[in-house]
Amino acid sequence: MKPSRWPLIFTVLALVFLHLPIVFLVINSFNTSKYSASWEGFTWHWYERLFHRQNRDLWEALRRSLIIATLSSVASMILGTFAACALHVFRSRLQKIHFALVYLPIVVPDILMGISLALPFALVKFPSGMPAIVVAHTTFCLSFVALVVLARLQDFDRNLIDAARDLGAGWLRTVLSVVVPILAPGILAGGLLAFTLSLDDYVITFFVKGVGGDTLPLRIYSMMKHTREMPVINALSTLLLVVTLALTTFAYWLSKPTALQEDGRIKA
Repeated sequence: MKPSRWPLIFTVLALVFLHLPIVFLVINSFNTSKYSASWEGFTWHWYERLFHRQNRDLWEALRRSLIIATLSSVASMILGTFAACALHVFRSRLQKIHFALVYLPIVVPDILMGISLALPFALVKFPSGMPAIVVAHTTFCLSFVALVVLARLQDFDRNLIDAARDLGAGWLRTVLSVVVPILAPGILAGGLLAFTLSLDDYVITFFVKGVGGDTLPLRIYSMMKHTREMPVINALSTLLLVVTLALTTFAYWLSKPTALQEDGRIKA
């Protein structure tokens, strides 16, 4: 029986529907037209305008976003790794509830997450601005790190820990010399994913940032309402797209099983 081509056709249409707006954005970042209504020629002008002194606030917002993304990703890597190890090692009747609590920040809508974080911050008078944003981003990013590390732990051979203990290594030496090196690709992959999610977040940041101190997504949204040079935003979005794709590709490469792990599964 001849296989149907409809699944391939629907897949191609779905990919085109998802990525065609991004393609138009990248193309218009090189368009001479100020309003991107039609193609008027190739230019680097908008990238030059992007680095103009007039857009200093934009680069300040980028610097703030990078600091927040770095702090939240580091905190997420630490807390997410501990959460993944706890879920993998300890077994109890409440394990399903524990898994649900880890999955919850992923499935809850961003607007609900932002409101639920803004209210406690206001009640305890937690400092707004960068501290509140870092805590908020860590809250949902650590779930992604935990899931990535948990997937890495599925192939972890606990006999390695027993072997290290038999050779006289203490718990700290065992963790640093055996556990961490094996889990390092998963931890780094989760950290890069957390960094990307934090850098791109808009909704949660909007609810917890307080007055002033806009991050890059908030600054871009403000520019879209007031600026007369939309291609500058297209140029910045193109650069962020390249960085995001690079980080995502690197995270995917880190999360792939190593050749040694694949050989071990085949022999098993």
